Amino acid sequence: MEKLVTSDFRLGIIAGGQLGKMLALAASPWDVKTYVLDSDEHCPAATVCTRWIQGDCTDFDAVYSFGQEVEMITFEIENVNTEALQKLKREGKRIHPDPDVLALIQDKGKQKQFFQKHAVPSAAFTLMNGPEEILSALKEGRLTLPFVQKVRRAGYDGRGVAVICGEEDLAKLLQGPSVIEATVDIEKELAVIVARNGKGETASFPVVEMVLNPNANLVEMLVSPARIDASLHRNATELALQLAVKSGLQGVLAVELFLDRNGQLWVNEISPRPHNSGHHTIESAVTSQYEQHLRAVFDFPLGSTDLKRPSVLLNLLGEKGHEGPVRYHGLTKVMSLPGVKIHIYGKRYTRPFRKMGHVTVVGATLEEAEHNAAVVKKTVRVYSC
Repeated sequence: MEKLVTSDFRLGIIAGGQLGKMLALAASPWDVKTYVLDSDEHCPAATVCTRWIQGDCTDFDAVYSFGQEVEMITFEIENVNTEALQKLKREGKRIHPDPDVLALIQDKGKQKQFFQKHAVPSAAFTLMNGPEEILSALKEGRLTLPFVQKVRRAGYDGRGVAVICGEEDLAKLLQGPSVIEATVDIEKELAVIVARNGKGETASFPVVEMVLNPNANLVEMLVSPARIDASLHRNATELALQLAVKSGLQGVLAVELFLDRNGQLWVNEISPRPHNSGHHTIESAVTSQYEQHLRAVFDFPLGSTDLKRPSVLLNLLGEKGHEGPVRYHGLTKVMSLPGVKIHIYGKRYTRPFRKMGHVTVVGATLEEAEHNAAVVKKTVRVYSC
């Protein structure tokens, strides 16, 4: 720690979205200089980092050149050129999480095979090359409806996922190599964020409950702690810690799970970075997920993950039918509510269901937080000018 405080240590963050912004803000109290690589000069992190560097995160030369500017690299998205990271690693650059972990998570097919190898409960799956093979498998009886198609690379926030319930949905099949998963009879969707440092020390935040927007297939609301019994909390946490250890992760790992109607937990996907399911920790936990990620990648002692107060988080999504320069409605009205904390990401343009910010509502009880969150949900809107 002494080396970082009042130093010129340069931490490179690949991509400057809202996660990169909050990671840079968390680094500031330690006087860590944050360099951000992003193609957009107006990306959310550009206004808070020490230096913004323009470049495509998927371009080998841009990522490799960026690596020469900093002493350590981390990232806030998975869609990064891993070949450049691997070369930087061979040359001695410190990169956390490791590029091998990133390469595993980038490919949903490899991710599922990893679950299978380590006996992690996950929905049954098969790998297919695209719509033609899927349709042939249906015709030949090797595949039955319903199923979920996930493109193997570059999907996020509900993109790259098609839920195929009947023949009428086959027109929604996505192009490209895919994971075909059996459907799960879902009662709740859950997430747990764990951290692991270079010494192998681990910590876990309490499990959260995710409520998805039915139209966009992305998270609209989080409830912390999740409304599940203690044994499910323990089992979800143990699964997440197992994945962090088995993958060799150094950093934070977000683990998304399904709870089926029989009380069984199934791992859906994992992300080796700060995650939307952990935004609430800024206000509700002793240590935020962003500070915890920094502690882990710097190999510092991990912080307390105890909750200070229960919370409900609402993602501020662009309204349907609105696309263009953004304007917000109702923010000042909800500021008078106790426990309301507003985060605007700084994206200039909205579009339907784009994540433009979030509101965390903390309360003395979960019921209090839920009540005030319901008022926020009815009041705040994200429109275009």
